[in-house]
Amino acid sequence: MRPRRSSFAVVGLPAVSFVNTLTGEPQVFQPLEKNKVRMYVCGITPYDECHLGHARCTVFFDLARRVLTYIGYEVTYIQNFTDVDDKIICRAQEKKESCETLANRYIEDYYIRMDALNVLRANAYPRVTENIPDIVQFIQGLIQKGVAYPLDGDVYYSVRKFPGYGKLSKRSIDELISGARVNVDERKSDPLDFALWKKSKTGEPGWTSPWGEGRPGWHIECSVMSIKHLGETFDIHGGGQDLIFPHHENEIAQSEAFTSKPFANYWLHNGFVTVNREKMSKSLGNFFTLREILSQFKAPVVRLFLLSCHYKSPLDFCDDLLKQSGSAYNNLIETIGRVLYLLDGEISDGKILPDWEEKFLSPLCNDFNSEMALAVLFDLRKEIVEKMSVKNKDFLWLKNAYKTLMIFSNQILGIELKSRFEDKKEIEFAKKKIEERENFRKAKNWKEADRVRQELVERGCTPEDTPFGTIATATSLKLL
Repeated sequence: MRPRRSSFAVVGLPAVSFVNTLTGEPQVFQPLEKNKVRMYVCGITPYDECHLGHARCTVFFDLARRVLTYIGYEVTYIQNFTDVDDKIICRAQEKKESCETLANRYIEDYYIRMDALNVLRANAYPRVTENIPDIVQFIQGLIQKGVAYPLDGDVYYSVRKFPGYGKLSKRSIDELISGARVNVDERKSDPLDFALWKKSKTGEPGWTSPWGEGRPGWHIECSVMSIKHLGETFDIHGGGQDLIFPHHENEIAQSEAFTSKPFANYWLHNGFVTVNREKMSKSLGNFFTLREILSQFKAPVVRLFLLSCHYKSPLDFCDDLLKQSGSAYNNLIETIGRVLYLLDGEISDGKILPDWEEKFLSPLCNDFNSEMALAVLFDLRKEIVEKMSVKNKDFLWLKNAYKTLMIFSNQILGIELKSRFEDKKEIEFAKKKIEERENFRKAKNWKEADRVRQELVERGCTPEDTPFGTIATATSLKLL
């Protein structure tokens, strides 16, 4: 994405800051390389259809990427696919198909759903199965450094040999031993030691290694793929809140032990999706796939809903909230349609309104607060409606406000706004029909006036009688 550069520096907006999970404090973002950001986000394990939790994580980090890009950074964004895993193996065995076939099907499902939600494609989507030699080499390096040990075809990482273990999750080793759910394996040197390489069982996929046929453990994969694409130290690492421990904690331990350098300088984690204030899960029977949700609600409405609260807060899912988002979205569509109608579609030379840009970017530059940014967006929409309702309209301001609203929504928030009145022929048709209807009304031919009105409605337009004449508004979401 190469959007227009904002007037960020001109209007003196604050620098980008956000709460770094590593420190637990808000920090002003300082990239490793001037004007460039390197970001890695943990992707899905493709063993089932994408669900609302996947969407929340991906849409939030897409927003962060869009904000950083808009204010002038060049962002390199990497997101992986964990395409070999215990869950994939079990599901493939259930379905009597290969792990590769299963993973490819659900990766394609991911692309379809995220494309619908207007998520920008990552610069790369590395897969575990494409990086086995690099993973083996990385594990060998950890063994040579004395922080990992082979054991009967497996390889384990020695947690106690990394002094900083627990710094991301803010837990001590003793707390982790007493509270963490760890697999009891009497062979391991320590209960907290985790697998870097797993010996393949009969019928499971495997790759050749110095320790025999096997496959990588979960945590080592992201360390290898992120370092391979972004360097030994990079700017931002992200994912869902549930990944803080053990996944991201273990990534830090193995990566920093291998490189003797900081792994990622900033960590971002989004909150859970809840249903009736309970965490969404299959075991509770409150699990919703994106396919199901997008069959009932338009994708921009779902995206608006996902951005309607701060990314760290729980997002409670219910039909009523999605319906509210749908109503709000329709209001935006109606507003841009009215502006286009009034301006005869002549909006190409509109310019962004600097004061509104400052209002809008300020919350986004302060911990990516999409909830407050949306409030600004709808404040701008309200002012546009007010200025369209006066007799002496400021058409230049309306043109610039239209441009500003569209950049805020389409480009930065990624909530795509489209009006049928973007096509000037549709405006011409609507104005012609409005004139016909007015003539019939003056002649008190109500039957023909109603017929013309219905013709407009069926076309996706609604005549609106105002103190200053009748206009048409494009209000039908179904026709977009």
